[in-house]
Amino acid sequence: MTTPRRSARRLVRRWWPVALAVPLGAAAGAGYAVVSPPSYATNAYVLVVPQNPGEAATATNFAQAYGRLAGQPQVLAVAAAETGHTRAELEELVHGTTSPDAPMIEITGTGTRAQEAARTADAVARSLVSFANTSSKDTNVRLVTLAPAAAPDKPTTPSGKLDVAVGGAAGLLLGALVMMTRRRDGAGAPDTAEGAGPAEAPPPPRPRTGEQPVEAVPGTEADAETAGAKADAAKADAKTGGTTAAAEAGPEAAPEPTAGQPAREPAPKKTAAKRTAAKEKTPAGSAR
Repeated sequence: MTTPRRSARRLVRRWWPVALAVPLGAAAGAGYAVVSPPSYATNAYVLVVPQNPGEAATATNFAQAYGRLAGQPQVLAVAAAETGHTRAELEELVHGTTSPDAPMIEITGTGTRAQEAARTADAVARSLVSFANTSSKDTNVRLVTLAPAAAPDKPTTPSGKLDVAVGGAAGLLLGALVMMTRRRDGAGAPDTAEGAGPAEAPPPPRPRTGEQPVEAVPGTEADAETAGAKADAAKADAKTGGTTAAAEAGPEAAPEPTAGQPAREPAPKKTAAKRTAAKEKTPAGSAR
């Protein structure tokens, strides 16, 4: 097998969780974009106008206050009767935002259809203007509708491109986690390529400096047993030789008695006369 193909196989074995999870995540994001219902959003703008010139700062402060009231029950109750939604539904469909340096309130309305979103935003804007103008003599500001909401051309959610990107990113994260888990479980295992032969045995360790390698000599155990048998035989011969030498030495070589043992009496010695008589009798016996 060539080296490029072997490298490609190794990369596939290592990175297959990521390569599989990213397309699956992107496909899941695309499926969500197709299945989920569309949602439209549009904006209506309300302007706070001071009754006395030169009070722009006061108008800005009142814009901040009325922007918080856009989602309150006293404003939503009138808009709910106009749109046919309940007050709880309007709390989820409509919200108001303000700018810190401009006396303007932005009313954002959402809905499953474009016309419904525009109608909801306009109803809440008209209800807020009506509620605020009832106390204009006390606040010295008036609210007017600056721009009504327009029906949007396309839904804000779902967004196909965004959902596919989010799904692909989630798949990438999941695949990376799986790959890290596999690496941790397979730590220490050799990464051998397919088609490679069996792993070679590691070379024997080199002897240290000053030490000679000991080579195994065949038959060492048998030689050891033979040497042991010879040693036992030598010990037996030594014992036998010692006994014979003691017998030939006669009583003169008898060992001295040890402490606690009775002394042995020495054997009687033969006299010279008896030895001579024994020598004379020997030829006579032989002649017979």
